[in-house]
Amino acid sequence: MSAPTQRVTIKDVAARAGVSKGAVSLAFNGRPGVSDTTRDRIFQAARELGWSPNVRARSLSSGAKVDTIGLAICRPARLLGLEPFYMEFISGVESVLAERSCSLLLHLVRDVDEEIALQQRWWQGQQIGGSILVDLRENDPRVPALRAVGLPAVAVGHPSLTGGFTSVWTDDATAATEAVRYLAALGHRRIARVGGPAGLGHSAIRAKAFVEATRALGIADDLQVTTGYEGEEGARATRSLLLMADRPTAILYDNDIMAVAGNAVAAELGLSVPRDLSLLAWDDSQLCRLTHPPLSAMSHDVHGFGADVARTLFAVIDDENPASHQVATPSLTPRGSTAPPLA
Repeated sequence: MSAPTQRVTIKDVAARAGVSKGAVSLAFNGRPGVSDTTRDRIFQAARELGWSPNVRARSLSSGAKVDTIGLAICRPARLLGLEPFYMEFISGVESVLAERSCSLLLHLVRDVDEEIALQQRWWQGQQIGGSILVDLRENDPRVPALRAVGLPAVAVGHPSLTGGFTSVWTDDATAATEAVRYLAALGHRRIARVGGPAGLGHSAIRAKAFVEATRALGIADDLQVTTGYEGEEGARATRSLLLMADRPTAILYDNDIMAVAGNAVAAELGLSVPRDLSLLAWDDSQLCRLTHPPLSAMSHDVHGFGADVARTLFAVIDDENPASHQVATPSLTPRGSTAPPLA
């Protein structure tokens, strides 16, 4: 095992930039006393060394408070506006920020590399006091890169994905298992799943639980399609499943938009929900209750989830060492879109 890397200090930054420690402090606190050229040289040295000042220490010394936190999401802007989960999640975050007179710096990115560069720029430029990391992947490159610069963050995902960042998560495996068992208890023997991108950690967790649950019940375990979260992709995946010679009689979706799209595809193919096909959504937004028939769903308090994540992040920023923790597991809410299959 390699020896731990020595922690970079303000003294190292000063030496790299050829200035005093006081000059580094002035530059990072935005105070007069250093020229723009020197300030740029100091910031460049800090970036090269992966150093940034401790938020708590800076707050105590300057009397300042954290007034902005960051959130970067890898989604097209059009999809984010339609996706109920993130709208509810962000509203929960904002409810806590409002109590503290803080702002959310939200940015949409194209990929993980762009997010890493963005988060480093935010942190080293003192634009944020900390960040919320979402859509964690297995061996996520954000984890080592952002831990290296000392970014205070809370990761939304199972601890197996978050590499030591404080994490807040839902038990997706148990929820997926409950969904399969419910549909099987209704009598379904060919249950399919339309999941999100395979690279996402929570998608992989749900996929594994789906296979284990169907195998334990002795029913078909290979009816899974991974796709994006957009309605068009959910519709395409549903169509491919329903055009099979031995089509599924029930489909579990990874979000509400895909489930609504699946309902439309069933109608397009002349299938009646739930007489010919049962549909089960995830997240349980208003969309589920506005669809005809109303969609059964795995429900959880997404607004409360966002608020919990934000409170945990402030505890991290304040050096309170909050524990990683699981929030309430999504639970089944049966509605009109699920029923026993036709004999």
